Amino acid sequence: MIRRIDNKTMGRGIHSWLNSIHHFSFADYYNPDNIQFGVLRVVNDDLVEAGEGFDIHPHQNMEIISYVVNGELTHGDSMGNKSALKRGEAQYMSAGSGVWHSEHNFGKDVLRFLQIWILPDGDGYKPNYGDFRFKWEDRENKWLAVAASTKNADSKAPIKIRADVNVYAAFIKKGKNLAFEVAKNRQAYLVLIEGKASINKTDMNDRDALEIVEEDIAVTTDSFAHVIVFEMAKPKPFEYETDA
Repeated sequence: MIRRIDNKTMGRGIHSWLNSIHHFSFADYYNPDNIQFGVLRVVNDDLVEAGEGFDIHPHQNMEIISYVVNGELTHGDSMGNKSALKRGEAQYMSAGSGVWHSEHNFGKDVLRFLQIWILPDGDGYKPNYGDFRFKWEDRENKWLAVAASTKNADSKAPIKIRADVNVYAAFIKKGKNLAFEVAKNRQAYLVLIEGKASINKTDMNDRDALEIVEEDIAVTTDSFAHVIVFEMAKPKPFEYETDA
């Protein structure tokens, strides 16, 4: 089963310096029927004006990945980490028992990045951080393993998260196609970051998303398609339902 979500139906957060698309309920956007997808709690597609950003603020018991689409993302946190990431690079922060951090655009151009929150498999872990400068060519017409569960010893993904999730990115060139398998009792959430694509005869535009449940897919494009996929276990009934 697959279901396309048009980006025009998603939540919006528009401020003087921030223009955000919310895939799931977040901040002022609340939809009781759209809280999360399995353990995937937040996917925000953020546009941040130059010289602006999120000042230091706390997080707790959440696995957070930031994937830079364009521009430069500068991170700082209470663990003493500082870094600046560019297109195609990613950072990971396990908030665990509690951490403070900031995210800014100190560059000259608009910053676009995906802010991703994943529910961990437990509370109170020791906070952790890492950033990874993936080579762009490692995702061209193939799946780049970005993140995987700490329990998945076979994965080559450098980011290890405390949840049963595998994260992949790919940049598919014109006329190419790329298959993705979703096994029994598994599901996936795909975001078309840039470009256009046809997935199992479902046409998608940039910033659209796709819910995939126990169905293999094939991504094809007549232009190009920059995609990210979150593959995870199907939740048991009521397992991950929340009220907020």
